[in-house]
Amino acid sequence: MFFEAYQDKLIKAFILLIILLIIRAILKTAITKIGRNSGINEARIHLINRYTTVTLVLISLLFGAFIFGVKFEDMALVFSSVFAVIGIGLFAIWSILSNITSGVIMFFSFPYKVGDKIQIHDKDFPIEAIIEDIRAFQLHLRLDNGDLITYPNNLILQKPVTLIKKDAIDDGHDAL
Repeated sequence: MFFEAYQDKLIKAFILLIILLIIRAILKTAITKIGRNSGINEARIHLINRYTTVTLVLISLLFGAFIFGVKFEDMALVFSSVFAVIGIGLFAIWSILSNITSGVIMFFSFPYKVGDKIQIHDKDFPIEAIIEDIRAFQLHLRLDNGDLITYPNNLILQKPVTLIKKDAIDDGHDAL
């Protein structure tokens, strides 16, 4: 009885699911190809793929709600209420969001790779270090004296950076 009553909506939802799975596969392949061609760490590629999957799940929930008969006015009321609460919460953690956004931007356009030695031109705290890891929120930079610095992604996009030596880690291992 349930399946007969909702057969049309279930078929539409199934088609939506198939379309979104195809889109996810295409995006995952494209992101992986871009990442590997750019020499980006596999962990970063996986992270960007996860962001894409979460976005597609949210989009599918939105379209699924419309398929099952939720009216636009009802969705607008729910979304405005939810976004008001989330907006207040996100304002408190804006730096985390800016670091995540910077991490996504860095995935596609950051000219430096793990192993490169860079200089960050900061008048208060200049840094010359080797990029050890690029994560969702920060870079891990290793100074010449061995100290590890975590540098926020949003700041690395705001400061001038000079490439001193490409793949400095690999060059150091060759000397051993």
